Amino acid sequence: MRIIDAHQHFWKYHPQNHAWINEDMKIIQKDFLPEDLALVLSAQHVEGCISVQVDQTKEETAFQIECAKNNHFIKGVVGWIDLLNPSIDKDIEAYKEQKIVKGFRHILQGAEKGFMLQPNFIKGLKQLSKQHFTYDLLIYANQIQEAIELIKSVEDLPIVLDHIAKPSIKTKSMQDWEKDIRALAKYPNLYCKISGMATEADWTRWKAEDLKPYLDIVVEAFGVDRLLFGSDWPVCLVASSYERWLHTIKDYFKEFSSTEQEKIFALNCESFYTLEKA
Repeated sequence: MRIIDAHQHFWKYHPQNHAWINEDMKIIQKDFLPEDLALVLSAQHVEGCISVQVDQTKEETAFQIECAKNNHFIKGVVGWIDLLNPSIDKDIEAYKEQKIVKGFRHILQGAEKGFMLQPNFIKGLKQLSKQHFTYDLLIYANQIQEAIELIKSVEDLPIVLDHIAKPSIKTKSMQDWEKDIRALAKYPNLYCKISGMATEADWTRWKAEDLKPYLDIVVEAFGVDRLLFGSDWPVCLVASSYERWLHTIKDYFKEFSSTEQEKIFALNCESFYTLEKA
């Protein structure tokens, strides 16, 4: 079965720039570069990946593009762009020449209430849609209702939800998340990445059965045509090896048809990010 990892990161670790990587996450307080991931992907027979921004700077997007230039397993880049910039159309025009750039992300998780509903933010997203870029939606579970209002304003923009909106799997909290995620999934332009779940569970004690109720819901809500497998490497390493995460998700979908599995593990990613076919 073909596999494309729809979500991973590279960085040159800097304590100030990456202050979110706290002492509990000491295992990832170091550089993670394409040569590190190449070995992992090769060992797990993963043919390629999507590199997603970490820092919110133009330099970050340039770094991700540079990483992709000499590493052909990086199939696409999700960069950062200032969506509040009134002259965003000029920035977007420059990125159109960089075919490896497929879309953009702003780190909305934890943003102040109302941030994503600012008129300029929505205007920026509409510009992405006009120029055929995608948008990665990174939010917490308690921001889903606000995200629904956002999506109502940009129904032509292909959007993918990162990490199933980060429900608290550790506390088995899901009632509000389930209600909200089902409402969110009603918008056909919204896809969902099956990623970042182990880090929302108990890092040292999680088991596959802890994830199953959440996986059941996103499969039912989004269907196999709008789900993408992602690892969230190297962030996943605080709770799981790449191999364990991949095999956990493969095991969950093992009773699905080969066609359905190929959609989730490769084809949906290719379609959403308009990747060049292998």
